[in-house]
Amino acid sequence: MIKLLLVEDDANLSYIIQSALEDMIGDYEVSIAHNGKEGLEAYRRDKPDVIVADIEMPVMDGYEMVRRIRETDQEIPILFSSARVSPKDVVKGYELGVNNYVKKPFLPEELDAHVHALLRMKQGMAEKSAAQQTFTVGNYTLNPIQATLLHTSGSTQLLTPRETGILELLFRKPGEVVRREVILDKFWNTEDDYFASRSLDVFVTKLRKLLSKDETICIKTVKGIGLMIITENKQGQV
Repeated sequence: MIKLLLVEDDANLSYIIQSALEDMIGDYEVSIAHNGKEGLEAYRRDKPDVIVADIEMPVMDGYEMVRRIRETDQEIPILFSSARVSPKDVVKGYELGVNNYVKKPFLPEELDAHVHALLRMKQGMAEKSAAQQTFTVGNYTLNPIQATLLHTSGSTQLLTPRETGILELLFRKPGEVVRREVILDKFWNTEDDYFASRSLDVFVTKLRKLLSKDETICIKTVKGIGLMIITENKQGQV
């Protein structure tokens, strides 16, 4: 069963697409959002396999929704469905991280073919990179697939899913700030902002201890913005 999130502000069209995929094509479970803000919330809540989204929508358009999703998720396939496919629009979508376009109007079979192509591509990329994708900062190497943190001494620390996810965000872009709200949105599914913020602080303390064998790296708090992992040379210069 393919979990598909359809983000479409035209209620009639979204119903037609949902019915076609679930009843005519089959093997689909379709959830619907009517603008980018709802789409973002549904993505975080439902964890779909693929997203099909319009571009021009009220409250938040498709471009902004994709930009926010790609801050933390480079893997989920995203397909724009729009009558608006000028070269400028296509380039903008691809730059933000859209995987492909399907032009309205389209047949259900056409959308189904696009979705399966994207899912096959994702599966192939996952299999190719699963054993290869590690991130090294200083004397530590993070393996997100195995949820391990390896020190050059040979010691290995097993990590929780949340520890792994936060470290991956930091290890992917050493020296760059990861915004606090990005981390909270991805790893704390709660409306209690105070609890989530204090919980993140506890996790940061734990992560600093995990990295304590290497005095040349540290997790720095950038007040009011977020976190970053930095490395220092032997003279202590950042």
